[in-house]
Amino acid sequence: MKKLLLFLFSCMLTFNVFAENDPEMQARIDSMEATFNYQHGKITLRNGLASITVPPGFKYLDATQSEYVLTELWGNPKGPDMSLGMLLPENKGVLAEDSWVFNIQYDEIGYVKDDDADDINYDDLLKDLQEETETANSERTKAGYEAISLIGWAAKPYYDADRKILHWAKEIKFGNAEDNTLNYNIRILGRKGVMVLNAIGTMNQLPEINKNIASVLNVVEFEQGSKYADFNPDLDEVASWTIGGLVAGKVLAKVGFFALILKFWKIIALAAVSAFGFLRRFFGGKKEENNATPTEEISQEEPAAIVASNELMDGSPIAATETVAEEAEKVN
Repeated sequence: MKKLLLFLFSCMLTFNVFAENDPEMQARIDSMEATFNYQHGKITLRNGLASITVPPGFKYLDATQSEYVLTELWGNPKGPDMSLGMLLPENKGVLAEDSWVFNIQYDEIGYVKDDDADDINYDDLLKDLQEETETANSERTKAGYEAISLIGWAAKPYYDADRKILHWAKEIKFGNAEDNTLNYNIRILGRKGVMVLNAIGTMNQLPEINKNIASVLNVVEFEQGSKYADFNPDLDEVASWTIGGLVAGKVLAKVGFFALILKFWKIIALAAVSAFGFLRRFFGGKKEENNATPTEEISQEEPAAIVASNELMDGSPIAATETVAEEAEKVN
């Protein structure tokens, strides 16, 4: 696994060096980035369930394109309801080394009661999460995966009771990786579920994300009839999860703690692999046999993924695709 991580890192370095020093490669990257249709202004989500107002300095990529990025470019396994779109800085593209995004999802888990919000001791909760993570590591390492360490809160959980918005950030370490991963979470509570925004980057991007978090908190709004205040106890289901449960990550697998960490950690790592496949296809000296666009070419690449864990904190299995071991052998 360590060799595999070193291989991925070398791919990223190789890609970055080539892109910086090869105008033709950078032109290819720019050309592919230009195929994406970003939007601004107010955008309707989930057939009128909610809307997003793109703040200044950001751009929005719709659900279809976002799912393409998640699966075809970044190598994540396909799944239902992967994205309602992505919000990313105006001056960054999805293939930029320093890019970070807020992926948007909706989890229809029911009406989340918030009456426990003032009673939660987040320091104690952190200790519990760290212990659970360490306990699960024995099974991960036995299976040949890297251990995961929850270092601590990168931003302590905060619940805005007036706006019904919960947000927090965790600092995660994968194996012996030099750079820790930042997992920034936002949950907007609605009548029948929770709108989920998750940003994953490295810890050195925390200042940039913190600088923009106030704007991002305001981007999503449930429409009339779907707001938290519209809850009807005679008609609507109450979620099994409370505020503490949301922070602990014990929710549906698609928005579970380790599912999100793995999903977006693979995004960071696999951006290098996908980029390396891009490099090989366009700069490997092979003559193209058709006139496909860069986007079409990459969509034909076999996605690869590294799995650092094979289960969620609540024991639910997660999907895994093949590793890039074969790719590493080719390079070596």
